[in-house]
Amino acid sequence: MDSHRVWCLGCGVFLMSALMGFGEPVNTMTISTPAFAQGEPMPVRFAYKGQNISPEVRIANVPATARSLVLIVDDPDAPMGLWTHWLVWNLPADTTSIPEGKVPVGTVQGKNSNGHARYDGPAPPSGMHRYFFHLYALDTAVTLAEGSGRAALEQAMSGHVVGTVETFGVYAAH
Repeated sequence: MDSHRVWCLGCGVFLMSALMGFGEPVNTMTISTPAFAQGEPMPVRFAYKGQNISPEVRIANVPATARSLVLIVDDPDAPMGLWTHWLVWNLPADTTSIPEGKVPVGTVQGKNSNGHARYDGPAPPSGMHRYFFHLYALDTAVTLAEGSGRAALEQAMSGHVVGTVETFGVYAAH
């Protein structure tokens, strides 16, 4: 076979595999917040000693196989280890926005590291910390009671994640 025919054959195999859905799916799910750009400082109103309200979160391109969404907000820079600020699950898969200071009806909030079933904003004891907003698309709803903790949530999510994405902001001790 000459090189032109080999090239054409390769192109045909590539095209057929693309059309038949072979290969890894592309994760196009996005998460953002209009209050701050990724990696930029979070406004004081979202801090624990500010108004302690959650920022608006925008979501797009959730996988078609998703049945629910989970949002986990945490601080990996806390002196005592990973600090969880917010756990929200059973967000409808078609959610495109979580309004500032609210959660959609029917969602469930878990217990954060402060012991509250709500959002508690940044409160670093010193220095600059990163606050990650992790979004998970699940192929099922989570059957946990309000106020359940992160370990229970992660156990319930195990084997059901069909997509994940994150963004983060930073906040310095004042």
